[in-house]
Amino acid sequence: MPQLNKGGKFVFGLSVIHPDLTIHIPPQALSEYDAARDGKVIIFTGSKITGGFCVTTYSLLSNSKLKHILEECPRLRDCQLSEGEFIQYKGRKYAWLSIDKSGVIKMPQSTLSVLELQSGMELLSIRSSDIAFTMGAKGPLLEKAHNFHGDIKKY
Repeated sequence: MPQLNKGGKFVFGLSVIHPDLTIHIPPQALSEYDAARDGKVIIFTGSKITGGFCVTTYSLLSNSKLKHILEECPRLRDCQLSEGEFIQYKGRKYAWLSIDKSGVIKMPQSTLSVLELQSGMELLSIRSSDIAFTMGAKGPLLEKAHNFHGDIKKY
């Protein structure tokens, strides 16, 4: 996993949004966050600078200081929303998606639209915290990744 600059964020790789709207989560991110464990992940809107979305699991979120999100959004917690349907909570939007054991998620077109993403775009998988990783769609880190002379794998 490369570090784009000394003391900077670690990245797991670049994931392409495939024409069938699938996204392959880099294996190291999948492993580090045990993202396929429950067969479902929670995604939420990324920052204004990085865009894209963040990925966490029910297990990580429910055992963190952010567990109030699940407590105060029971429709998200209990998967009563349609897959990929967002719920607004304190300035961010949250949804759940299925993930297979190999780390592939498939986003409904409506989910991509809310996130301002489209087929063919590259997302930079970034270690963000011990709770979630980011799939960034824009900004300086993605630009650095495109100019990086080391090995950043594409998925």
